[in-house]
Amino acid sequence: MDPVSRTIHESAATAGRTRPSARLAGSRRRQEQRGWVEDPSAFYRPDTLRSRLLGTRVPPGLWGWLAPVLTAVLGGVLRFVRLGQPESLIFDETYYVKDAYSYLLSGYERDWPDDADKAFASGDQSVIKDSASYVVHPPVGKWMIAGGLWLFGPDNPFSWRFSAALVGTLSILLIALIARKMFQSTALAGVAGLLVAIDGHHIVHSRTSLLDIFLMFWVVVAFGALLLDRDDGRRRLATRLASGGVPSERLLTLGPWLGVRWWRIAAGVALGLAVGTKWSGLFFLAAFGLMTVLWDMNARRVAGIRNWITAGVVKDGLFAFVCMVPVAAATYVASWTGWLLSDNAYDRNWAANHPSSTWGWLPDSLRSLAEYHRSAYSFHQGLSSEHPYESNAWTWLVMGRPTSFFFEDPARGQDGCQATECAQAISVVGNPLIWWSAALALLVLLCYWIGRRDWRAGAILAGVAAGYLPWFLFPERTTFFFYAIAFEPFLILALTYCLGLILGGRGAPAWRRQSGIILVGTFVVLAVAVSAFFLPIWTAQTIPHEAWELRMWMPSWI
Repeated sequence: MDPVSRTIHESAATAGRTRPSARLAGSRRRQEQRGWVEDPSAFYRPDTLRSRLLGTRVPPGLWGWLAPVLTAVLGGVLRFVRLGQPESLIFDETYYVKDAYSYLLSGYERDWPDDADKAFASGDQSVIKDSASYVVHPPVGKWMIAGGLWLFGPDNPFSWRFSAALVGTLSILLIALIARKMFQSTALAGVAGLLVAIDGHHIVHSRTSLLDIFLMFWVVVAFGALLLDRDDGRRRLATRLASGGVPSERLLTLGPWLGVRWWRIAAGVALGLAVGTKWSGLFFLAAFGLMTVLWDMNARRVAGIRNWITAGVVKDGLFAFVCMVPVAAATYVASWTGWLLSDNAYDRNWAANHPSSTWGWLPDSLRSLAEYHRSAYSFHQGLSSEHPYESNAWTWLVMGRPTSFFFEDPARGQDGCQATECAQAISVVGNPLIWWSAALALLVLLCYWIGRRDWRAGAILAGVAAGYLPWFLFPERTTFFFYAIAFEPFLILALTYCLGLILGGRGAPAWRRQSGIILVGTFVVLAVAVSAFFLPIWTAQTIPHEAWELRMWMPSWI
């Protein structure tokens, strides 16, 4: 176990044995039996308590910031170069890019002719209709796509995908910084950022304007904000509990209130934007809300608070709910501003046409919005049509059925084809070495979370569970592997966690560190080589048909 987790583990294990005094504990006999300390002033020195609550902290230094930035730069190159290829709308871009353009014109989605894709791609957006379109996904992701259209113009394929590439690149930086904070290791931060940068599943999403990359981005932002809140809350607890010397018996019953938690409010905003991108963000709101309260409970337990469960609920949990759920809800409703301010959006005037004696006290705009959501929920519940690339959630971790976003087979002389037959393909398949290793890493994290109570393992598993497990509740619904991008950052963190175990802690013997560096370095080199092999089918490069079949592991007769 590395120094950080060892410190946290030992602090948690000894928290119940270090009560401050016999006056608070009862008889001296009970004190001796439980091993409580005689000198509470030593336990409740601010620096000592802060060390117990936060563990060892290693300043990032120059490379602690530079390594994440460099991996993000590499990822940006892989995402922005040739971003305008293909020059046509691919897969579900046909919905989201045109919806984004509708937002720029009207603030809500409008209908398009069935054959509008070619006209839109050629620069003729005038074919858009005046009638409102019925869509079932919230607005945030489409507004973000609209930002690229506003900057570079709607007739530029680069502009269609600019926002996706930007948030994909930024997410690499954030994941690397999160790894640096969680593992207190610059090397592991660089590894985490590099693994995200070169993974095909992430690359394809970052080069395609679908909503899922924006959902993933806001989830990562929320998780990072809650990590900052965790440290901030523990620093506040140490300061307020120990600033006046030995705390009174009354203060040690529940502990102090920690005040307004601004990072937690920021997480609420980010989660509201996640839900405003796709409703599956609700599961992250629930999981992260529970996770942050459990962190506070454990902090109070380590600090010697007697009723730490009650305190965690009353002094942390209730206010955490206020900081996150109403904030997320307000952010979500605000994302519908374009629809609310319009006169002609789909179902915008539903309430005026359906008066209600029960709910008439609500503004018509909110009643209409509620009806819109009821209808969209019914649509999602009944979405079970067959699709050639649908895949059950059971297969996602092993990439059992990757999704094809685009395929063309240009002849010799077309699109740079130098062979008899060529292929241009975009297939959402991840780096097999990364994904299969990450799937095994989840089992290791489960053992470390249960067996050693490592909060980092629990936090990573919470992210995977929130993005993955809910899909098992809807076995009849049409689902796709590319939905897994929402929890891919946590798969990368899980793999990085295990690579850190192989690498060994700072106090490990030299032979252990050297062998760990060799093993981790070999893994990273192999992962880069595998990504180089698959890169053409992630970025629509023109390659001979035989090479495409090899990269897709397909026999020649298919």
